[in-house]
Amino acid sequence: PADLDRRQRQGIPAWLGGGEIYQRDLPGHKTGNYLASWLARQEAHRQGAQEAILVDARGHWLETSTGNLWGWADGHWWTPPLAAGVLPGVARHHLLADLAQRGLSVCHDPWTPAVVNRLEGVAYSNAVVQIVPIHTVITHHSRLEFRLPDRILQGLRVAFQPHEARILAEG
Repeated sequence: PADLDRRQRQGIPAWLGGGEIYQRDLPGHKTGNYLASWLARQEAHRQGAQEAILVDARGHWLETSTGNLWGWADGHWWTPPLAAGVLPGVARHHLLADLAQRGLSVCHDPWTPAVVNRLEGVAYSNAVVQIVPIHTVITHHSRLEFRLPDRILQGLRVAFQPHEARILAEG
């Protein structure tokens, strides 16, 4: 996106999509059928958001229309498990490997309403945008506000920095 730098710094609003129309077939595989994600993102734009969050039949958050979800709570990163039906994205794999290499734990529990309510901050990742924070989630009944401190967000961003910059960032 032309405004990627601004999105990475300031974050974006997202819309919480629901219903069968926004569920992908064979979510664990890149099948080339992104119609549900595209439709969800179009609806998100109509709702004033830049991204859509896809949910399963029970309302558990899965991923965005273009990337994988990350949350921060209780001193840990959280991401929905692959078993929940999320795409095993390239950026997700890269981030998980990087966090593990640095000895940082990641919780892979389903994003139930209880988990979402615990999250202090939310972001999404993909190979194009790397990491973008989500500051507001527009739901059918309310707006959820998140604040992901930059020092915490840097814990994910460092995975995309060249080796020399990582050494400086990690001190």
